[in-house]
Amino acid sequence: MNLHPHLKVCGLTKTEQIQELIGMKADFLGFIFYEKSPRYVLNQLGLQDIANIEHSGKTGVFVNEEIDQIVEIAEKAHLNYIQLHGDENQDFTIELRKKLSPEIKIIKVIRIGHDAAENRNKIQQIINSPLSTLNYLLFDTDSKAFGGTGKQFDWTVLNAFEIPLPYFLSGGISEENIENIKFLHQKPFALDINSKFEIEPGNKDIDRIKRFQSILHKKESQRDELL
Repeated sequence: MNLHPHLKVCGLTKTEQIQELIGMKADFLGFIFYEKSPRYVLNQLGLQDIANIEHSGKTGVFVNEEIDQIVEIAEKAHLNYIQLHGDENQDFTIELRKKLSPEIKIIKVIRIGHDAAENRNKIQQIINSPLSTLNYLLFDTDSKAFGGTGKQFDWTVLNAFEIPLPYFLSGGISEENIENIKFLHQKPFALDINSKFEIEPGNKDIDRIKRFQSILHKKESQRDELL
């Protein structure tokens, strides 16, 4: 019984590490197409390099990018998922959905700040607004730099929301806090890891990712025994 969340490793820039993650059966491979990010993938790999990667979970991360640019990159890099990590609104996602290949799925990031509990209604409206154009949500720690903080928000605030789509959980996930997922009423579809599993930006600590993955599978085995 597959009860543990899927695993997404984001901020990839190195071909050999990508191949190791494929061998480890990582479910999603995240490539950041945001020039201000220290993990900007096109500083290291070309679109054809990404297209040549044989994997069904190639995810392009975009921040307030032009729709036509997203579509062009998605087609040239053979992306399977588009992750919108900026201030894209419902009109944007509707237009993007029209232009994207129907096989490409859209993940919309919702940033959670320290005042999430006070802004419950506002956040619920954001969650609900573009549902017809989205396949997944992703909850991440709010920051002025659009992610990459390595900081964890209070995951339990998610229990106050109706979450109508499967979601990715991001923001400071590590071996030390993964146990806290048990407090979430609606469990995440996937965990999105990045900066906590790096030697430096874009250079992943593969051994640490392996240990993290083994923790997830160990918890799955323990649940199977209880069932």
